[in-house]
Amino acid sequence: MKMNIDTLKKLQQKKYRAEYGCFIAEGEHLVQELIAAAAHKPALLAAHLYCTADYQGPRGALQCQELTSAQMAKVCETKTPQGVFAVVPIDALLENAAPIDKERVFYLYEVQDPGNLGTILRTLAWFGASRCILSPASVDPFNAKVVRASMGAIFHVPIETDVSVQDLRERYSRLACLDMNGTPVADPSFANFDAYIFGNEARGLPGNLQASAFSIRGSGAIESLNLATVVNICAYELAR
Repeated sequence: MKMNIDTLKKLQQKKYRAEYGCFIAEGEHLVQELIAAAAHKPALLAAHLYCTADYQGPRGALQCQELTSAQMAKVCETKTPQGVFAVVPIDALLENAAPIDKERVFYLYEVQDPGNLGTILRTLAWFGASRCILSPASVDPFNAKVVRASMGAIFHVPIETDVSVQDLRERYSRLACLDMNGTPVADPSFANFDAYIFGNEARGLPGNLQASAFSIRGSGAIESLNLATVVNICAYELAR
């Protein structure tokens, strides 16, 4: 997956990530997580490293091409590049892996904030046995901000994109969603569903959604919780 500098720089844009079928994971920590994930996802071994001559970090079994510091700075979005990034095939992460035993499905409806999505992936990786499904019109999970915010979790959580609510309903018969007036998530019945639906940060969920409603009870001093925080609490409750 060797590319010239101009092509690598194009991967900062979604349309070129789609065209070339790959994205950039920048920094030593993300490379470490990529190498760790490749041990059980062989398709990730097709990733290609780019590093400067003074980079001394892990390379695993990945092929590596050397760049100058100026070339590295041209490709990377961060102000102070760490001297290494990987070009990762998208298909290696979007493969439809068979559901694992007791897998929890988290469906995100039109999530827009890359930081939220990255944090959610990090939470799902922490608790494990979780799948992240994104609706159409959601933020690109391979956006550089999402990848960085995930802290490498993007390599460990099965991801599906462009799945409509109707498609979700056809796959999973028991759906739950979060609503201000629902049953508390601490109720034991919260664990009895196939998929959990979370709405857009500003608009919430579509009005015609048919799902059992649950809520996170608070003091009422503010109107709502951050989306990533809601998913964090729910993931904890399900693991508990």
